Amino acid sequence: MRRKTFKAELLTGHKDTAAVEVPFNPLELWKVEAKPLWKGRRGVEVEATINGILFQSCIVPRQKRYYMLVDKEVISATGVAPGVKVTASVRLSPQ
Repeated sequence: MRRKTFKAELLTGHKDTAAVEVPFNPLELWKVEAKPLWKGRRGVEVEATINGILFQSCIVPRQKRYYMLVDKEVISATGVAPGVKVTASVRLSPQ
């Protein structure tokens, strides 16, 4: 699957995690359907990097936009804080 790279601001307000807004619709780009991730939430699992740090995450829809979740460990490893612009790269997780 093709990797997509973009710049985005690290956002807070997503429960225990931060997130970055994904500037494309992953369902259309990768021609996949959203699948259940946890109770009440559907999305796509991805392999991602932020500022070169590799991690597993998911992209979820919210308010007609898409967000990739970024957990505390990744934030700590990258050394970035909310409000900072990061370089993110994503592709579908290998099945």
